[in-house]
Amino acid sequence: MDNKTLRQWTGILLILEGLLMIPPLVILGAAINWPASLSEPASVNLPLLVEKASAVQTGYFIYLLYSILFFVVMLLTAKIVSENREFNGWLKAAIGFAVVSTLARSIGIVRWLSVMPVLAKTYVSGSAETQASISIMYDAINAYGGTIGEALGVGIFAGLSLISLSVAMFENKSNPKWLAVLGISAGFVVMLQSVELFGIDLGALISVIVAVLHIWLFTMGIRLLAKPLSIYSVAK
Repeated sequence: MDNKTLRQWTGILLILEGLLMIPPLVILGAAINWPASLSEPASVNLPLLVEKASAVQTGYFIYLLYSILFFVVMLLTAKIVSENREFNGWLKAAIGFAVVSTLARSIGIVRWLSVMPVLAKTYVSGSAETQASISIMYDAINAYGGTIGEALGVGIFAGLSLISLSVAMFENKSNPKWLAVLGISAGFVVMLQSVELFGIDLGALISVIVAVLHIWLFTMGIRLLAKPLSIYSVAK
């Protein structure tokens, strides 16, 4: 793949990554009031998972694709930042963090596609004692999956990946400094989600954090499509 084609495809995929977050928000938001529902108890969420099973599966599957695509766009963007040469330490760190972020996100999401539907069916058809036991299991699995998926995957490791990539951009004098600063700032904002590890509920602030990340995705994507990011791109 020549550098112009790489730049174009990366720009398209960055914009697609930003847009791909919309369907889960619409589908899951309408079906189960997601993402606010993540903090709801079993008595609220499990009956909804049975009632809205098709929408939940569709919404979370798209969200899984969105999470996997994060690694792809970070890898392609890193190739452009490196000017198709060997990755330096910052870019290797960016890709490593992106891999861990994608894995953690996927683990967190898969709980809603596999374990939770089984618990939901058992809950709605079970006795009061069964429902009490299922509620305990639900809380444990949700806390575990939420910590791995949201706090670690979406928060810490995604933020570290973005910061590492942006520092590499900042060190390359041919890259626009404002774009690198935007990426570093967005990375630190994304990492704010990790405060949930300490029991702090961010509430509506989550929407602001997600918006900041997507501003970076759209900005980087448009920049790649509109203008070469590096001297190497111009030369080719």
